[in-house]
This record gives sequence, C-alpha cells and structure tokens, in this order.
Amino acid sequence: MTTNQSTIDYLLDQLSTVPNVRAHKMFGEYALYCDEKVVALVCDNQLFVKITPQGKALIGERYVEGEAYPGAKPSMVIDTEELDDAERLCELIRLTADALPAPKPKRPRGTRSRK
Repeated sequence: MTTNQSTIDYLLDQLSTVPNVRAHKMFGEYALYCDEKVVALVCDNQLFVKITPQGKALIGERYVEGEAYPGAKPSMVIDTEELDDAERLCELIRLTADALPAPKPKRPRGTRSRK
C-alpha cells in the first residue's frame, strides 16, 4: 500500500509554520525533509519520525517505536492525535532537525574516476 497524496498535503499543511519543510516521493512512499535533513518517513499513510532524545522527551509516555518498512531503523510512530496537534508536530519536527547532523555534501556529477 502506498501513501496517499492527501496524507502528504495534510502533513505539509500542519507543518506550514516550520521553514524549509518538504516531502520527496520515493518508491511510492515519502521522505520528509527539514533543512535538507531527512527527519521522517511517511509509509502507508503513517508518519515515522527519526528517534532523538529531544523528540522522545517531547512525546513522553506516548512514545512508540516502529519500523517504516521491514529492515528499517526503528522510528517514532506518530499517532493521529499527535498529527492533529499542529503546534506539537511542528515542535517535534524542529527538535528532530536540530538534533540531526547536517547532511553530507553531495559529490558533483561526473567526478567518478575511471580505470
């Protein structure tokens, strides 16, 4: 089952106050970026946020781990109640992005060495 565009539209609307948030479609599912860092995956219409100590503290006792897909690293599964609270969701995404390292710079295309 793939994620519906309406789910992504809703998430992006909920996160509209967070600068530099975007979704990128991959293999029928989506990666959610903040400041060019992958902060979450959306798989089967479910939001999976990368685990950080700050995020765990914010979610508190409602913290639940799950895998976005078989073999994926564990992530925080965000329930519908959390999704509907835009202010809290925005805070979670901001905290997660701030806690993650900057992405590695991309290599320019065509710089592979040939043998």
